[in-house]
Amino acid sequence: MPDLVFDPDGPIIARDGDVNDFISAGWDAGADRLVIPVSRLAPEFFKLSTGLAGAVLQKCTNYNFRVAIVGDIAVHTDKSGPLRDFVYESNKRGDVRFVASLDEL
Repeated sequence: MPDLVFDPDGPIIARDGDVNDFISAGWDAGADRLVIPVSRLAPEFFKLSTGLAGAVLQKCTNYNFRVAIVGDIAVHTDKSGPLRDFVYESNKRGDVRFVASLDEL
């Protein structure tokens, strides 16, 4: 199945309910994976203590979507060991991937 690559510009995911529009677009496109640019994620997404990343990614997987977060997140991982670990483990499993560019998909 195809990837649905979202435009870097547009509404951001700032609450877990905001991902519903991305999921709906994925269904409409018949996509298997949602490719979300870092620019579409609120900074809170990268603060694991907020629970936003967990809620958003869990909702996507509950609806059988794989997810790729595309863009440079070094500014966030440099400050957070738990986030760095989360990214590493996510990339190992493969349902959720964090990549610097579309070429890495």
